[in-house]
Amino acid sequence: MKLPAVVIAAAFACGVALGLCQPVARLATSRGWLAGGFLASGFLILAAAALLKRSRFNEAAIVSVACWLFLGTLGTWISNQPLPGSHIISLINAGRIDLRTPLRWHGRLRDEPTKLPWGFGLEVELVGVDYENSHLSSLGGLRLSFSPKPDDPALPALHAGDEVTVIAQAKRPQLFRDEGAFDRRAYLASQGIDLVAVLRSPDLIQRVSAARPSTGTLLARIRHRLRDEVDALFAGRQEVAAVLRAMLLGDRSFVDRDEAVDFQKTGVFHVLVVAGLHVGALAFFLYWIGRKLRLSRSATMLFTLTLLFAYVAVIEQRPPVLRAALMAAIVVLGSFFYRRLDVLNSAAIAALVLLVARPLSLRDSSFQLTFLAIGCIAGLAAPWLERNVQPYAKALRGWRDVTRDAAHEPRAAQFRIDLRNAASWLSARLPLQVAAPFENALVGGIGLTLRAWELMVLTLALQIGMLPLMARDFHRITLSAPFANLLAVPLTGVVVPLGFVTLGSALLFPTLAKILAVPLAAITSLLLHVVHWFAGLPKWSYRIPGPHLWLVVTFFAVALLLAAILRIAHPWRRQVASGLGAALVASSLLIALFPFSPAWSAGKLEMSVLDVGQGDSLFIVSPHGKTLLIDGGGAFGGFGGQGNRGIDPGEEAVSPYLWSRGFQKLDVVALTHAHQDHLGGLSAILENFRVGELWIGREVSSPSLAKVEQLARDKHILIVHEARANTFTWDNVEGKFFWPETSSAVTSPTAKNDDSLVLKLQYNTDAVLLPGDAEKEAERGMLAQNGQGELQADVLKIGHHGSKNSTTSDFLAAVKPRIAIISVGEGNPYGHPNAELLERLANANVRVLRTDRDGAVHILMNGKGLEVTCFVPCSPMHSDELQRAQAPNHNKDQQEQ
Repeated sequence: MKLPAVVIAAAFACGVALGLCQPVARLATSRGWLAGGFLASGFLILAAAALLKRSRFNEAAIVSVACWLFLGTLGTWISNQPLPGSHIISLINAGRIDLRTPLRWHGRLRDEPTKLPWGFGLEVELVGVDYENSHLSSLGGLRLSFSPKPDDPALPALHAGDEVTVIAQAKRPQLFRDEGAFDRRAYLASQGIDLVAVLRSPDLIQRVSAARPSTGTLLARIRHRLRDEVDALFAGRQEVAAVLRAMLLGDRSFVDRDEAVDFQKTGVFHVLVVAGLHVGALAFFLYWIGRKLRLSRSATMLFTLTLLFAYVAVIEQRPPVLRAALMAAIVVLGSFFYRRLDVLNSAAIAALVLLVARPLSLRDSSFQLTFLAIGCIAGLAAPWLERNVQPYAKALRGWRDVTRDAAHEPRAAQFRIDLRNAASWLSARLPLQVAAPFENALVGGIGLTLRAWELMVLTLALQIGMLPLMARDFHRITLSAPFANLLAVPLTGVVVPLGFVTLGSALLFPTLAKILAVPLAAITSLLLHVVHWFAGLPKWSYRIPGPHLWLVVTFFAVALLLAAILRIAHPWRRQVASGLGAALVASSLLIALFPFSPAWSAGKLEMSVLDVGQGDSLFIVSPHGKTLLIDGGGAFGGFGGQGNRGIDPGEEAVSPYLWSRGFQKLDVVALTHAHQDHLGGLSAILENFRVGELWIGREVSSPSLAKVEQLARDKHILIVHEARANTFTWDNVEGKFFWPETSSAVTSPTAKNDDSLVLKLQYNTDAVLLPGDAEKEAERGMLAQNGQGELQADVLKIGHHGSKNSTTSDFLAAVKPRIAIISVGEGNPYGHPNAELLERLANANVRVLRTDRDGAVHILMNGKGLEVTCFVPCSPMHSDELQRAQAPNHNKDQQEQ
């Protein structure tokens, strides 16, 4: 067996995947099954050992693989146990803690206070919480964000390990309950963050006791010092400092969102993530230094591993860094024992170690991408390069020495002969003093070309092999990636070691660090120019829906067969590999082009009210497939006033939902009014989809609206202004606008809720009314201008997220809805939906659905009735909901913009 570690790791991973399947996972709830699993695993191990003693290798191998498979399943069961009862999430789910009011939290700082563009961030390892005059022990992580105001006092002197108390109103991280949406809550939970909160004042956090000196606190202070050194060395070049903080220290806090998007567009975002490329470059640099210092083999190994793991400890033990460091350590140890380890075996050993430690990491996208990348390099690119490029690269060594020709395969030997002949012919026609330098330059240029070709092949293999997961997770195709990486990867190979030398010098020799910072800044700037130039190429990067499961399975089946064939020496290998390569390219084209039709309900009018938190976004599909998106949601300020750095529902919720159904274009995008919670996500929508028209109601002098309109003009999207009495017809669906009275510009610098577009859609006898954030004044105007029954609708999207100033009794009586849908954020600070509104709806016997409780709400209208489904199983208004809504809320009278 040439790749035993690969087989073992694959068996264990399959066992983990089996354990994650719901029917099998249910067995783990019984301790009897766990005990039985241990006994079965022990039996399999003994059986394999017995078979080996009898020299029955094949049978022993089968039993051994079965054992690893079963151990993977068992490990998943053990890891997937419920949270302990003292965990903060368990306390919340059990109703022992209510997060609707500020609480006093007790814990220890995990790290030094982190400097952020808008203030500071702190992470607290919780040990307890005070609730209703009692202290509860608790486990979990709390992330605090603090944005200082001009008159705020400074934060107290806090350091990693300090025991602190903080008063804050914490909440669960934002979760969008829509099909395909990014699960930020699970993402943060994987980092140990269970709650987030805004620190309103430095006076609300106090240090109870100082940290005890330890290795962890020392590393935290070194980490903090290095970040400060980067800021100090590149104080006048914020863009360079931000990229270097990311590339060297794994801190992407200061990388601007637009800049990060440019790295994504060019397929070089991996440059900003400290992982395999960075750790590999550092390990090679350290090993090279050890050899240059003429250290012994054992001393070189210890020198490399010691500094490598010291670096990992300083920048935090994040999974991608640990994976890369483990791989590098395996390679270094292999070289110490004079072993040239197969890359696939080395990667398999690393994967097995990580999966044994944390079986559930198999479902992490980062884990999958890491080992898929290694598989693409070692399984596809490396075998091809060994046969087609590397023989010629090796032939350049000692090319003038005729006696070495016989050591090369015939085609490489012929290449050396032709090279000498060409060099001799050219040298004979040049002056004697330049002939030898010219020959050396010629051979050097050929060698550089071959290395560039190797890098191009590696990049292409990575781009093709990782295409399914990149399309699934990031929905982006980057055609410029092979060319951008051809420049970005070598530059990164220079920036990383030079950056570490510069940072090390900053701690010991500040003057030398300032000198080294000059070329480091120049090379980093060159990297940024390369990225921005490629990102500016039109249509070289675009967004697509994720591939269908059958296509992903087909792609990887073909890729695995191709990788196996490339390792076989057989006369028919080339023909089979060519056929499989063509099949792989065809599968790649299907993924990249996505020529499949979107999913929609033919013959029915469909409306989906998406969960975008405290905002609005509605998706309409006509009976024949015309599409209308109304609003795109938007952060109402983010944590600590982060502004455009907050969560973007357009990117994390609305776009993934549309992609999950296969949509790539929208006939119309409509904006009800220019408030951030309605237009904040539209920039992402206009960037990610082909849009035909942008409908806008009343024009206002709003910078945010102007930005959206300018983006529409840049995308050649027709801007249409709608107002009262305007109508349209789509596939027998009648659309009519009831508000605003006019679309003309107003002098107000900001929009008002009563500027909202109000639209009614009628399909045969079924109707839906969509009033945006319209309030009392707009409702009175509509009632005065429309006759009996014109506003009547079966479904009403409640105005202004359930504010008490919308959906008045008269308006509700005119609409007479059967179903009311409230788009509202979970735990929002405005007290929405208001108790008075819920009481009006209850008295009118209207069924209420809410995005904060039911997730996305989907309604199908066929002209004969309504079909209602929700992301979470739809439920009628709970009997105790009105009572809870009527409970005191300190923010219930606070109004949003």
